[in-house]
Amino acid sequence: MLSAVTSSRASVAALRFGRTAATGALAALILVAGVWASWGTAQHVMLTRGREQGTVEVARCGEHTCTGPFTPRSPGPRARPSVVIERTVAVRRGETYTVVLKPGTDEVVRSGPAGVLYAWVPLGGALLLAAVVVAGGLRRTRAAWVLAGAGAALLTAAFAAV
Repeated sequence: MLSAVTSSRASVAALRFGRTAATGALAALILVAGVWASWGTAQHVMLTRGREQGTVEVARCGEHTCTGPFTPRSPGPRARPSVVIERTVAVRRGETYTVVLKPGTDEVVRSGPAGVLYAWVPLGGALLLAAVVVAGGLRRTRAAWVLAGAGAALLTAAFAAV
């Protein structure tokens, strides 16, 4: 009879460990995916040394992108008659934005504080999603509140800046 109780406790402990490991791995995967999705744009905005910086005046907008002439901020880069910027709720025709040109393309991303915060929006969403996983699967409510607070703060700051 003693071995059945010991066996039952061991299996409960193994299941608990398995749930914790799987949920922790899922939360880590969500956060890594958020960083990965954000880094594609954030690298151009945050690591600007050696990149062409300037302004774009949005002349035309399509369904997903807007275009306009690129005016360099420093004398080295050349002006371009048309560059492409992603159309978001914050990009309006007739407005001028500070941008960084992606190397080897005619695509630009917004620079400055608004561009940095906007680039990290996918991470903000991942923080919110990971908070749900951490609270529900790991039963770590304080850690979940910290993750949710960080995600909400990032998304709110990006909304306010853009």
